[in-house]
Amino acid sequence: MRFLDRVQNLPVLGIGVSTEYGAADTPGGLDLSQLHAQAPQYGRFLEVGVEVAKGLDRHARAWVERGGATTYHFLDVNLDEPEDLDPAWLDQVRLLAAVLRPAWLCGDVGLWHFGRRERGHMLLLPPVLTDDAAKALADGIIALREATGLEVLPENPPGSVYVGDLHLLDFFARLCDYADTGMLLDVAHLAIYQRVTGRQALDGLDGLPLERLVECHVAGGVERQTDGFRWIEDDHSPAVLPDTWAIFERVAAGPNLRAVIFECERNPLADCLPGFGRIARTLEGRWIGGTP
Repeated sequence: MRFLDRVQNLPVLGIGVSTEYGAADTPGGLDLSQLHAQAPQYGRFLEVGVEVAKGLDRHARAWVERGGATTYHFLDVNLDEPEDLDPAWLDQVRLLAAVLRPAWLCGDVGLWHFGRRERGHMLLLPPVLTDDAAKALADGIIALREATGLEVLPENPPGSVYVGDLHLLDFFARLCDYADTGMLLDVAHLAIYQRVTGRQALDGLDGLPLERLVECHVAGGVERQTDGFRWIEDDHSPAVLPDTWAIFERVAAGPNLRAVIFECERNPLADCLPGFGRIARTLEGRWIGGTP
């Protein structure tokens, strides 16, 4: 079955939040129980960032025990390296997925580590934007999908330097085609790419296959300058840049969009509510199957 048929079986999750091991213990960080109690419309699901060496923290387990919906965001695999999909790692992924019962797997496709996988490495460099690199990543996506029985949605990583001859969106269009998969578009990461490569926010969006867009991430960022080099830090603050909003508002009409994350996990709920509200207003009436 092709992806555009398979996607019809994926649930509409709505608006959610992300976490990773220990994030909810950050002083002043987003309190998941408070979100669930005070603004459940903005916490329809939890995207859990997972390194198998760490597993799941108490907050993620408590969410699951309450019956909360999840997605599994990998933080520890280079999908273009076949040796990374080793049996021991795959066994742990399947065990954790059995606990989380995620709607799908997703994660940034780039270098999460250099050399042998080490606990807590968390390097994360963007992929080389070439056709060969897209094919290698597609092989990894297919292998992980077959090993877990779950859809695997590649996400565009952040970065301050990119190499390769393809526009980022053309690269992901090829990747999704080669792997016959959907995509997680991080619009904040895309805004960073556009800025650092000298493009306007909406440049190249015609190359994005909107029918393959299943999930979006929205996050804040801060403009910085180092020795004359201007760059944007992907800081997951509630202060979302105008370019990020412009991209999100363009792609939110994707016909198969099923989930949007506001990445603000290390900030108080009160500071995040305006961003959640803008996301909700943008999405109003646009969900396939209705708003969850």
